[in-house]
Amino acid sequence: MTTFTLKDLAARVKERAAASPETSYTRKLLDRGVGHCAKKLGEEAVETALAAVSDDRDHLIAEAADLLYHLLVVLQARGVRLAEVEAALAARTVQSGLDEKASRKGG
Repeated sequence: MTTFTLKDLAARVKERAAASPETSYTRKLLDRGVGHCAKKLGEEAVETALAAVSDDRDHLIAEAADLLYHLLVVLQARGVRLAEVEAALAARTVQSGLDEKASRKGG
């Protein structure tokens, strides 16, 4: 297994965001605006969901990787750090998932 983490990917996205659009797909996405980045994220989410119901494990892994990348691009576009998302997840661990979901508006 690799030691590559989501933190590594987030750092790479941040690094590539500062690069030239001629050399960075990440920069090209960001230059098109958060709406475009969000649309790409949605497309990847659908592709991941479809891959999940197929019998192709490798396809699901590839689509999940695309989804995580595009999520980090959207977070970069909005100035949200992965650590902030991790903190929100950590805060949710103090109660069961069912209780946490019920506590949200409309839960």
